[in-house]
Amino acid sequence: MDESNREKSFAAQQEQIPAALEFITANAKEAGLSGTGILKLRLVAEEAVTNVCNYAYPDRAGTLEIRVAGSAGHLTVTISDEGKPFNPVELAQPDVSLGVEERPVGGLGVFLIRKFVDEIAYERVGNKNVLRIKIAFGVDEK
Repeated sequence: MDESNREKSFAAQQEQIPAALEFITANAKEAGLSGTGILKLRLVAEEAVTNVCNYAYPDRAGTLEIRVAGSAGHLTVTISDEGKPFNPVELAQPDVSLGVEERPVGGLGVFLIRKFVDEIAYERVGNKNVLRIKIAFGVDEK
């Protein structure tokens, strides 16, 4: 597969979530991801983009930048924003053995992200949150 790299900015608003997800999905398909890989990516991307739209900019308008890069063997999606610092990688794993009513609210979305990707990384670069997720091609894509 040839290396591909696409970037686009979106307003960090609920109304922009479908367009952001379509951008990610279309570019992932173009890069060669298919089947279950696309379904997992869409779920993961929806969680990450929704978190930015709901929490990154509590008192002002903002944007999120999405980069989709495919290279031999994997797809990397980078989601960055200039909102308040938030490192999802540091969140404690929720206790999924507890019943819904026993478990504190929150954390399941990040749990799903960790479960469905091959690699997740976060860094704060200047005033930006940068979240990178990697999904390998050919792994459970049927």
